Amino acid sequence: MATRMIPMFQGTRRTPGRVPEPRRSPELLAGTRGATGPRELGATRLPVPVGLHTGLGCDAVGVPARFGFKILSRLPAKGCVYADSDWWWWLVPAGSDLDVVWPLPACYAPGAEIPDRAPRLIHHPDGTSPYTPPIPLYLLACQLTGTAPSWTGPPVGSAL
Repeated sequence: MATRMIPMFQGTRRTPGRVPEPRRSPELLAGTRGATGPRELGATRLPVPVGLHTGLGCDAVGVPARFGFKILSRLPAKGCVYADSDWWWWLVPAGSDLDVVWPLPACYAPGAEIPDRAPRLIHHPDGTSPYTPPIPLYLLACQLTGTAPSWTGPPVGSAL
C-alpha cells in the first residue's frame, strides 16, 4: 500500500509538534466590533399579559428548548410560558429560588429579566394567575436533568 503525500503550498514549512492556531474573524477579536460583528444580547423583562395579577412578584425559570415540551406536557398547572429557539421560560412567584438549587442547565432569572432573544408567549394560563407552581416545575427539572432534588429546611429540634 502506497502512502500518498499531500503537497504543501510554496513557502510553508512544517514544524514538528506545533499545532496551528485557529483563525479568528477580525470582528471577533477583543476590542473590535464591526458593523457585521455579532450582536450583543441585552436583557428584557418578560411581559405579563393584561388581566393577569402579579401580586407575588415575578421571577422566571428557563430551561433549554430540548426540555420544553416534556415539562409543559407534564405540569399539572401551567402559567405563562415564553419561548425562543433556544430557551423556554416559565413565570414563577418571586423568591422561588429560596432554599432550593435549580439544577443545571436550568436558569433562574430574578425579576423575570432574561437575555433578549425575542421570546414570545406560547402558553396563556386559563385563570388570572400568570404563575406556574414552582415545586412541580422544580421536580420536573430535576427529573429531566438527572439531579436529585435538594432544598434546605429549618433545623429540627426536639424539646422533651
